[in-house]
Amino acid sequence: MTDTIIFATSNEGKMREIRMILADLGKKIVSLKEAGIQVDIEENGETFEENAIIKVKALRPYTDGIILADDSGLEVDYMDKQPGVHSARYMGEDTSYDIKNQAIIDQLDGVEGDARSARFVCVIAASLPDGTILTSRGTIEGQIAHKQAGEGGFGYDPIVYVPEFGCTTAQMTPEQKNEVSHRGKALRAMKEQLKEYF
Repeated sequence: MTDTIIFATSNEGKMREIRMILADLGKKIVSLKEAGIQVDIEENGETFEENAIIKVKALRPYTDGIILADDSGLEVDYMDKQPGVHSARYMGEDTSYDIKNQAIIDQLDGVEGDARSARFVCVIAASLPDGTILTSRGTIEGQIAHKQAGEGGFGYDPIVYVPEFGCTTAQMTPEQKNEVSHRGKALRAMKEQLKEYF
């Protein structure tokens, strides 16, 4: 089995988290860009699982190694679990997260307490050389903050307030975030599954 794992993202913030969590697998973990793969993948699934699997299957022709992909997003209960699987494309892919985050805060104007409940969801899919597909899921529960806060993280991190930590996920240290985040949980669960194949 190859010593390299290709992770289907070009997001450097995401790659930093992934490398930290999967470091003890003893594999080299490269992004699409680092692997020299350029492919447009239409993520038209209706669930996070479907989208993650679409990504790893689309990359299978490019490598005979292990492929990992994630699909993640923010579910806001008051907004009928939107933006959900459309999180990256919400309000248009080229719209800044400052604008997206403020728009969500504005939609919850006057909404208080538990009614502001929200969660980050992450599903990781793996495609193994023998054709096996694995998936794992992680979530972190929180509430939509009343204002954006924190410089760490990326995307919707500045507006997801986690009561047990008393801060948004953008205010957590990288170590804290990896311990409790949706992606951290999903990656650790996937890591345990992968260990059985090494």
